[in-house]
Amino acid sequence: MSNGPGPMKDSILEFFVQAANKHDFSLDITLNVNGAVITGTLISAKDYFETLSETFEDGSEVAEKLSDKFAKAGDAFETSNDLEAHFIHLKNTKVYCGDSKPTPSSGKILWRGKLSEVNGFFLGRISDNSTKKT
Repeated sequence: MSNGPGPMKDSILEFFVQAANKHDFSLDITLNVNGAVITGTLISAKDYFETLSETFEDGSEVAEKLSDKFAKAGDAFETSNDLEAHFIHLKNTKVYCGDSKPTPSSGKILWRGKLSEVNGFFLGRISDNSTKKT
């Protein structure tokens, strides 16, 4: 059991997330999270929720309600004055576990994770040459 105030977050990584959330900043980044390697492009929470909203907007009645909720969540992030970031959002994400191919291996995948769960990071993306045709 921890005696500290809560899970620790890397202040530099949190600074990048805050820049994304407040200034529409993005950058390619690779994270280590509990043994997995996650690579993608850092985006704002607003962009994350807007993209998620678009995924559901032309579906059933339930999907359209989800789309509306996600759009409102994105708007809430834009107007929030909360200086502390708790989550990191990535687009075009690939997750590597061990020596296998990334999961998912194709598509425009969104990813959201707790900043307090990130063990390390480096700037830049890992490119997966095994999916390129020769």
